[in-house]
Amino acid sequence: MKEIRDIVDAFDKAVREGKKAALATVVHVEGSSYRRPGARMLVTEDGHLTGAISGGCLEGDALRKAVLAITQEKNKLVIYDTTDEDDAKLGIQLGCNGIVSILFEPIDVDRPDNPINILRSVISKREPAIIISAFSLNNEAHLGTCHPRNLPVTVKADLTDLSKEVLANGKSINLELWIEKNQQQFFIEYYQPPVSLVIVGAGNDVLPLTSIANHIGWSVTVVDGRSSHATIQRFPEAENLLVGKPKEIIDQLFIDDRTAVVLMTHNYNYDLEILGLLIDEPVPYIGLLGPASKRDRMFAELELKGMGIPEEMLQKIYGPTGLDIGAETSEEIALSILSEIMAVMQQKDPIHLKQKQTAIHQHQP
Repeated sequence: MKEIRDIVDAFDKAVREGKKAALATVVHVEGSSYRRPGARMLVTEDGHLTGAISGGCLEGDALRKAVLAITQEKNKLVIYDTTDEDDAKLGIQLGCNGIVSILFEPIDVDRPDNPINILRSVISKREPAIIISAFSLNNEAHLGTCHPRNLPVTVKADLTDLSKEVLANGKSINLELWIEKNQQQFFIEYYQPPVSLVIVGAGNDVLPLTSIANHIGWSVTVVDGRSSHATIQRFPEAENLLVGKPKEIIDQLFIDDRTAVVLMTHNYNYDLEILGLLIDEPVPYIGLLGPASKRDRMFAELELKGMGIPEEMLQKIYGPTGLDIGAETSEEIALSILSEIMAVMQQKDPIHLKQKQTAIHQHQP
């Protein structure tokens, strides 16, 4: 997630500048709220904010609470209750009709297992992970962001088993467990690595696709057979640039269940060869730029070559790529493509939110 990477980078910058910082984490929500559990914000002692815990309505008060946590060198839990219609008395004008619990943790740079280092460890590997945040509603014994190995012995076994379930189900949970006489709340958060977007093609229409994908925190790889096009000067926001023939390229790609590939070289034979090489790869999304007639022609040619596409893989090929939002310009087409990829990765059917009969966000048990 881009937010976590930005927070880690901002903390490293603060350390270099000799500034103290605190991490604010949304650990529980009842009712409606702009951000859900797992949203984070880093606050430095001079008031610099990275990340967000609300739509902007909580940040001012959260800044004061974070600075207090830094000064007192103590974890703090602050609960914002806006179920009362007269939320103006809080001075923050939430307007969300929800109860939001925020955990503030001053960061001790000398602690190897401080919250930032835990987040750093999570994003260092491209695999799903668990982040545990512990807090108390009945006293000030807030364990904070925990590494599994540092959990209290009395709850370690239970939390280990529950963490395995969260990893298996792919859904975060809230629960409470007793540590001696202290009722401790735990938020077991499921972390997914960012989408890895492989764009096959380095034409001008790829530029906005790369830029927007990078802005939302996706890892971007640009592939092309032309060294004159796939350059760092043209694609400074790409994490990887690969130049070569399809057979040379395919072995250099790391493809997992969070990888999306979009074929848009405008070179039919290059795209066709790449598509044939992807048939046996575990890629959940392949986008084909161009009309349905091009897609059908590609399928037919692969069939003639004895490379028929299995039905399971056909369901993962989106050609023409993108959602029908009336896109015309390359920027609009990029938005259309990225929106479709996100919907596929999140297993969502795109609809107008006003047509949704349930809550926008899933309830955390």
